[in-house]
Amino acid sequence: MVKPHVVILGAGPGGLGAAFQLVRRKQAQVTVLERSNAVGGNAGSFELAGMRVDYGSHRLHPACDAEVLRDIREMLNGDLLDMPRHGRIRLRGHWIHFPLKPLDLALKLPPSFAFGVVTDFIGKVLPLNSNGAGSETFSSILEKGLGRTICRDFYFPYARKLWGVEPEELSATQARRRVSADSLTKMVRKVLSAVPGFKPPGSGRFFYPRQGYGQISEAYYQAARQMGATFHLNANVVAVEVKGNGQSVVSYQQNGQTYSATADYIWSTIPITVLANLITPPPPSDYLLSAKAIDYRGMILIYLVLGEDQFTEYDAHYFPEKHIRISRLSEPKNYSASNEPRNRTVLCAELPCSPDDLEWKMSDEQLGILMSDALSSAGLPVKAQILQVASRRLRQAYPIYLQGYERHFNQLDNWLSGIDGLLTFGRQGLFAHDNTHHALYMAYAAVNCLNDEGHFDHEQWQRYRQIFETHVVED
Repeated sequence: MVKPHVVILGAGPGGLGAAFQLVRRKQAQVTVLERSNAVGGNAGSFELAGMRVDYGSHRLHPACDAEVLRDIREMLNGDLLDMPRHGRIRLRGHWIHFPLKPLDLALKLPPSFAFGVVTDFIGKVLPLNSNGAGSETFSSILEKGLGRTICRDFYFPYARKLWGVEPEELSATQARRRVSADSLTKMVRKVLSAVPGFKPPGSGRFFYPRQGYGQISEAYYQAARQMGATFHLNANVVAVEVKGNGQSVVSYQQNGQTYSATADYIWSTIPITVLANLITPPPPSDYLLSAKAIDYRGMILIYLVLGEDQFTEYDAHYFPEKHIRISRLSEPKNYSASNEPRNRTVLCAELPCSPDDLEWKMSDEQLGILMSDALSSAGLPVKAQILQVASRRLRQAYPIYLQGYERHFNQLDNWLSGIDGLLTFGRQGLFAHDNTHHALYMAYAAVNCLNDEGHFDHEQWQRYRQIFETHVVED
């Protein structure tokens, strides 16, 4: 029996996980097309000043599916470290440990903040008034669950930074998919998890590869290649021609030449909005208008190479305050508890913005000044010599769930799902603000739906899609 040819678009975690599973199970011939010159996408790593750095702050969470975690452990061969969470959030000028710790909350929170939280909690237990019924939004869901104080001081300012819009403009779906502690009860449970005797397994910890987060993607890549998957890097897909009867042709450009690959199945992990505009023959204009109606938030990653062993002891800092332009700071050496190299460390600042914003066009020197000024404003001045400044730009960092986006996404999703042999999944492919372990779970799920005869079980895939809807982002 001739195995079906599966062409996978994108070599991020979703595409790599699918390629690995397909060839390991010997279910298909696999070709992967990746636009970049490296694998991993936003979950990749690269070398800077002799150190491995990531595209922002990344962790593999203990919530990872057991089969996926087992495979990663085996491929990394002892390089997957089990690390304690050790971050900080800046609230009203005070540093609070993240994940939350009871003693830290009691001793370091301003009295006015603590009073506000207690008042909000009493208001939930003994409601004195009731707001009128209305359509739910990101802001209404969180205020109802967490109270006004936590929302106004942390979640809402942070939301404005991440997505560039007011919380009232965001869909309620954003709250359900993005905020894991969406009620005071859940938040109290999270806080108690830091107390001995209350801590559930895996709480307050994360997994991290010794050679940077991208080591996970690189391990999948090497394993899939060794088992027969074909990869084309620097391959820019320019068209997906649907011929019917399950046969399609993917055209791509590489090194100035145009190539084509005939596929029995096309599994896409690239942004769903990009995929829609590659399909030929094109759909009615309404579908392409839906593709334009949903969008992603971009991000600039600013890296400072400093001439010192360590900047702080913390792996990550979170900055909800408006006057501090960056949203998060990470120090890669602290994620892997590495002491090498000596007299050198890297800081990575995350600056959410859009390609039409002024910051997008800034030089590395200008971005370095912006980052240094932001850290000074947060009481974290850079005192060591700055040896180098570098930057990376991510066009599709976060999906923006504006109110009403569901109608546009569903129309786009239904059209693409109706194309024989085409499957879209992963963080970008399903417009989902998910973690790496979610994308890998989706990849394994897709392979589970392809049987030994080469037929794809769409009913089983829809059951998996319902599971995907329950995914909540782990911070």
